[in-house]
Amino acid sequence: MYFALFLSVLQGGSLAGLVYLWDTLCEIRHLGGETLLKRTSLSILGLGLVGVGVYRYRREIVGRALGLRPARYPVTVNFNLRVPMPDGVNLAADHYIPHGRGSFPTILIRTPYGRGPVVGGSGLLNAFVARRFAERGYHVIVQDVRGRFGSGTGFEPFVHEAQDGRATMEWISQRSWFNGALGMWGPSYVGYVQWAAAAGAPPYLKALLPCITGSQIPTMGLRDRALGMDTLFRWIYELEAMDRKEGASTLALLSRFNPLVQNRVLENAFQVLPLAQADQAVVGKPVQFYQDWMAHPELNDPYWQAIDHGARLANVQAAVHQVGGWYDIMLRETLSDYARLRSSGHTPYLTIGPWMHLDLECAWESLRQGLDWFDSILQGHHRFVRRLPVRIYVMGEGWREMKSWPPMAKKTPFFLGASRRLLDERPGEDEVSDEYIYDPADPTPSLGGALMSLQAGPRDNRSLEARPDVLTFTTSPLQQDKEVIGPVQLVLYVRSSCDYTDFFGRLCDVTPNRRSINVCDGLLRVEPGLGTRQPDGSLRLEISLWATAYLFQRGHCVRLQVSSGAFPRFSRNLGTGEPQAFATHMVAAHQTIYHDAAHPSALILPVTT
Repeated sequence: MYFALFLSVLQGGSLAGLVYLWDTLCEIRHLGGETLLKRTSLSILGLGLVGVGVYRYRREIVGRALGLRPARYPVTVNFNLRVPMPDGVNLAADHYIPHGRGSFPTILIRTPYGRGPVVGGSGLLNAFVARRFAERGYHVIVQDVRGRFGSGTGFEPFVHEAQDGRATMEWISQRSWFNGALGMWGPSYVGYVQWAAAAGAPPYLKALLPCITGSQIPTMGLRDRALGMDTLFRWIYELEAMDRKEGASTLALLSRFNPLVQNRVLENAFQVLPLAQADQAVVGKPVQFYQDWMAHPELNDPYWQAIDHGARLANVQAAVHQVGGWYDIMLRETLSDYARLRSSGHTPYLTIGPWMHLDLECAWESLRQGLDWFDSILQGHHRFVRRLPVRIYVMGEGWREMKSWPPMAKKTPFFLGASRRLLDERPGEDEVSDEYIYDPADPTPSLGGALMSLQAGPRDNRSLEARPDVLTFTTSPLQQDKEVIGPVQLVLYVRSSCDYTDFFGRLCDVTPNRRSINVCDGLLRVEPGLGTRQPDGSLRLEISLWATAYLFQRGHCVRLQVSSGAFPRFSRNLGTGEPQAFATHMVAAHQTIYHDAAHPSALILPVTT
């Protein structure tokens, strides 16, 4: 909270920042008494005085801290502009104006997360980024999407973004200050709106920088035929938390973003059955778009196809630089968009770091990369763009640049063997199977990985691996470094007592001190007709474990986890085949994993060294 308050002072509105501080002090006095007030007053007022003291040099301080080129222009802001849509709805926007000689390109940021600190950290971040762009020679329009804050009511995620985005571009093109060059920037939903508007956009849309996102972002809710509960429920909670109710205090607003408060609410919601009623446990009332999603459980439904812009990427003419993270919830969609652009003749730039969805370092990197990208494409300063278009962070080693993704690699199988070993040779005839029971009443939990929470990313998995419903298969300590870069696959030969069940695989790095660190993973939801039926009745399954860039160091071990769930990252499979929105009955699944000569289950790694 203090960091957000400090930024609000540096942001360019010191008076607004001090008012924000005073409002917080009044709330603390009301809630906590005089002792707490004195202690907190000293801390916050001291922080405020520091903020005022450095206000004169705020642009230099912020720029250096984030590794940005020096700010060049003073900035003013026109707040609460009204941008008319063809159907008569007005969308609210703020215009950040650089003051200097000459004309300036424009950057458009369309967001459901607010335009300033009154809605919390996300709105503050949008305002902060907009000012950084404007200080370096860009008009910046930050706009609330339809149904959010100043842009009307009835938020329908994804539905209006293509039409509203292009209408906003048209409005910008008619402004006297527009110089004919437009770019779009932003992460997550703010990245999706770029894809929605880009196909068929006017030629003056010249550059995009979508970060931790995808043109098929609705898949965040329906993840591999399961419900992406952790992502979706947190998103619903945070959207509601941003909506400052009439008369609500700043402190009350901030408390709703307290991770402990959020987790307590969501832990209850995760347990609700049927899933169609879980939205009421999250925010205390039905959420219309959640109910719509529950009524359309298949991504090939026309409802979803209308807002999936992946098939239209070939029509995007703007230059694209994508930014993603190895532990991001949208990594797979980011890489899919990159592949579609490449196959249609584009040469997109791609940056993938060791980041999670909520990683602030990813936000700062997307700002730095955005400035380089827009300076090159919109202003012609090509020296700011790197020579090779792909830059990835190889975890355990560092940054590397290359011509394209993925690099050349040898698909190397590691076979599941007896005694829970991973072997570089095919198993023999005498290999045996392994079994476990998956009970949806006590689902295998998720731990780290691609979550939309602060618990995401690499974590020590030993507590998870101690569960009886998790199998592990591990190599001997490596005799030399092994670099893995690219998509990771898992082939499993299985049998289940349930026709409807899940299988989850996870790649881990086991360190010499026995910590087991998750690298990448994936889930497959099984139903009749999926997989290849074998002569003995078992099923051959292929499971994508997404992609990674990771150096397994000498002395470490490669480990595979096999289980049947990662709850609540994925909704639990109840084992009955009933529609998941309305199912309540649970059946435990008896799972068998085969690994013998006739059933060569294997982890397949893209090995580059």
